[in-house]
Amino acid sequence: MQRFIPLGMATALAVASLAPLTVAAADNRFSAHVDSSGQISLPKDFRSTWTHLGSWVVQQDGAPGQGFHDVYTEPTSAAAFRKTGQWPDGATLVKEIRSIRSGALTTGPGLWAGDNKVWFVMIKDSKGRFRSQEKTKGNWGDGWGWALFDAKDPSKNLSASHEKDCKGCHLPAQATDWVFVEGYPTLRR
Repeated sequence: MQRFIPLGMATALAVASLAPLTVAAADNRFSAHVDSSGQISLPKDFRSTWTHLGSWVVQQDGAPGQGFHDVYTEPTSAAAFRKTGQWPDGATLVKEIRSIRSGALTTGPGLWAGDNKVWFVMIKDSKGRFRSQEKTKGNWGDGWGWALFDAKDPSKNLSASHEKDCKGCHLPAQATDWVFVEGYPTLRR
């Protein structure tokens, strides 16, 4: 007895059998926000599709990070951190800093986020993939890739080196893999 599978069903089975290959191929890529030479790009749509970890306010005039800080990561990275207490390889953190606006509200004096100023991006790199890349090696170290983007031109990483442009502010967070996790209630288990 010969069996025939309808064409529609055969097509569906063929496509379904390819899905695991597509997912596996995507999983082998280190990060969608790093090119083969180690150049880091600012992720798109992180505000609408990623997990908001928490917010900071640095109110002091003239402080290096003055402004509202909102920090985001991929939902899978947040879930992995909650489970293990470690950032998975390829995890991307975006810190968006906005100006501080203020005024009298019906509830009392208020502060809120204004215009974008800069974005900082960190990408976990436990294997040191780009440390020897001549063009980008200064932005890879201490287990992370580091980048700084100005709101005037978010297509260009302005960081010359993580040692010069990033690490000084992150020294107090060295014990927590350079990330200020105490300000991120979303990560608590």
